[in-house]
Amino acid sequence: MDPLKRVEKELKKCVKCGACRAHCPAFAALQREPAVARGKVALSQHLLKKDIVLDDQTYLAMSKCLLCGSCVEKCPNDVATDEIVVAAREALAQARGLTTFHQAVGRVIRNRKLMNFGALAAAILGPLFFRKVPASSGLRLRFPLPFIGRKRHIPAIAKKPFMARHPEIIEGEPGKPRIVFFVGCMTNFVYTEIGEAALALFKHLGCTIIIPRDQQCCGLPGMSGGDLKTVRELAERNLAAIEKFQADYVMTACATCGGALHRFYPLVVGKRNPELKARLDAVAAKTVDAAQLLVKLGLKAEETGAGEELKITYHDPCHLRTRNITSQPRELLRAAPGVELVEMEGADKCCGLGGTFNVYH
Repeated sequence: MDPLKRVEKELKKCVKCGACRAHCPAFAALQREPAVARGKVALSQHLLKKDIVLDDQTYLAMSKCLLCGSCVEKCPNDVATDEIVVAAREALAQARGLTTFHQAVGRVIRNRKLMNFGALAAAILGPLFFRKVPASSGLRLRFPLPFIGRKRHIPAIAKKPFMARHPEIIEGEPGKPRIVFFVGCMTNFVYTEIGEAALALFKHLGCTIIIPRDQQCCGLPGMSGGDLKTVRELAERNLAAIEKFQADYVMTACATCGGALHRFYPLVVGKRNPELKARLDAVAAKTVDAAQLLVKLGLKAEETGAGEELKITYHDPCHLRTRNITSQPRELLRAAPGVELVEMEGADKCCGLGGTFNVYH
């Protein structure tokens, strides 16, 4: 089935009002109609009719979307533009084939052993290729890599992944919530301190924490290039890994992983299979962000005798903001001893990273 046929009803809902122009980060940067949701809907309608050529410009236009959901959130007609863009990318990939880059991405994210090996190699060899910058920045500048330019700043890879440090089940107190921790690749291999902090806080609350050994990448990097075969495969593997355990919540400490479980899996992966969609919906209903769950479970600040006061600002990740998870992180920061939260200008604006989006743009 043509992927665009699946979203034909959504395409018809768009009345071309242009409200999306005020909220699209790609349009704000480029000021060109193909960059905004309305332009992509129009292109998709013509792709469905097969009256435009699948040329490089069409492909480029569809690539200029971060799947941030801002246009969906603000659309007066509730057009699922993110679903339309994903369908269009899949149609383009079917017609033109995956790019070399996205073939490589799919191969890596489907193979956890390969990912583990690559991370280990990067951790060992990293010091040979990283140039030191101030330790406070948390960044290292790597020599040019395939698809990645000389100016790219990336963090160092952890010597031991987060999931390799902990057992699959960490028992908590009787009667306290059971939580499946969907770790995500960046927390597992790079920002392990985020995983450790989440784990410590939920253990403090007496929760049982389950870190399924069989969990995989959420698959959203594949969605950027139209590799929906990989996304569907990973979604089903993650679903099976989560369903093995009786849990009250599925917790993520990564906005993108949360967006995958909460929105993209039911919306995109479950579209063609009602039984699978019902299972994905059940997991989506249990999916919560770590900050959201900590507030819900009543985490309270403790007097720690904190020394010098820190001033901290906070940026809203798109895949939390569009799920209305904005007050909880701020509530936790304000409650932390020795911390003053200072709001930044443009805290709700997209950062522009967007998974593999930032490699091309």
